Amino acid sequence: MLGLPVTFTYSDARRGGLTERQLYRLRDGGVIEVVGRGLFRRAETDAGLADVDLLDIARRAPLATLCLTSALARHGLTDEIPATIDVALPRGTYRPRVAAPVTWHLFDRDTFEIGRTTVPIDEHASIGLYDAPRSIIDAARLRYREGSELVYGALKRWLGRRGSSPSDLLAMARHFPQAERTLREAMEILL
Repeated sequence: MLGLPVTFTYSDARRGGLTERQLYRLRDGGVIEVVGRGLFRRAETDAGLADVDLLDIARRAPLATLCLTSALARHGLTDEIPATIDVALPRGTYRPRVAAPVTWHLFDRDTFEIGRTTVPIDEHASIGLYDAPRSIIDAARLRYREGSELVYGALKRWLGRRGSSPSDLLAMARHFPQAERTLREAMEILL
């Protein structure tokens, strides 16, 4: 088990030399715990402090990026609590099966990395997160699905923050023509 990462899959364990019987003996003995379907984690880590749903998503989809309502909530730009975790992947990427309630969104590969950062889940794992401007832009371009209230509420909160730059937001929005006009009109009203 020494060669395995803190969070590992069944396949990783088998490649690492553990038999199925040994793996389940470790689980039953409390040495490892089940995090998701076929996903395990060493028990001595601070698993209680980590979001196991995000661990499962990040492990199965390395490019997974929190977006839309999930990202806006992380940035404190909405009071909505999403019923599912909004996760973006580049268009054409495999959407893995996870135990967590996830809504997968497929974004254009050319613009996928714009505004993408990472946020730690625990000391050993991280997941992608769109920054506040990109999250507002995505909510604006998908407002037919997410609702206009989400866009306007998030934009109003973001504009009220110290250091927010409407010109930077509009510069980023130029990469997303469906959102630029909506954001420009909303800012004319709010500013």
